[in-house]
Amino acid sequence: MLEILYDDGPCLVVNKPAGVLTQAPLGIDSLEVRVKQFYRQREGKPPDANIYLGVPHRLDRPVSGAIAFARHQRAAMRISKQFERRTVTKAYWAVVAGAVTPLVGTWRDFLHKRHGMAQAEVVAEDHPAAKLAVLHYRVKWQDGARSWLEITLETGRTHQIRIQAASRGHAVVGDAQYGSTTPFGDQAADPRDRPIALHARYLAFRHPMTDAAVEITAPLPATWQSLALRGLGEQ
Repeated sequence: MLEILYDDGPCLVVNKPAGVLTQAPLGIDSLEVRVKQFYRQREGKPPDANIYLGVPHRLDRPVSGAIAFARHQRAAMRISKQFERRTVTKAYWAVVAGAVTPLVGTWRDFLHKRHGMAQAEVVAEDHPAAKLAVLHYRVKWQDGARSWLEITLETGRTHQIRIQAASRGHAVVGDAQYGSTTPFGDQAADPRDRPIALHARYLAFRHPMTDAAVEITAPLPATWQSLALRGLGEQ
């Protein structure tokens, strides 16, 4: 069952569950597959009917939160251009290891996506494949062992938040791929299905057809209650 956050014309925003791929090869479950099935059922189309679905951006498999889709090509192109021009606002919540200082700051790094791998690394600025990665954060709460961050992305690189945090000794809770030793959520047999404490909390863009402002806040998954963060119940 999809958790729909916004549905207007060709534009759909859903709350992605952690552990689900945004897109996948044919025959493998993904959020794209589920959204296409949603449209088939709503439009009364047969199960094997071809459905166009634009995917203007993606969330990593273990990440939850707001993600937008477009039902036709024109809408997809217009939303994609907003991402390319960095006029979309994306805010994430993350719980990371350790006490992050200062309480408000900016992280700038040069990242490289390792060839043939779903893995990023911090590299020198003069690395031939280096790409600048910039994010801004604010500490919402911390207890010495953990910090709850609100993060706004200025760039959108592969695993950006995860690697930038981990490279500073602040791995996202549950993110074993980048060094976390703290389990989070359902410990599925396949590590790729396990969630991490990273959630796409807020998404703002212009409607691709009407140009109206769209602002979406994605509720947290129930797994976050296990973190027992002060003030979480008030959010």
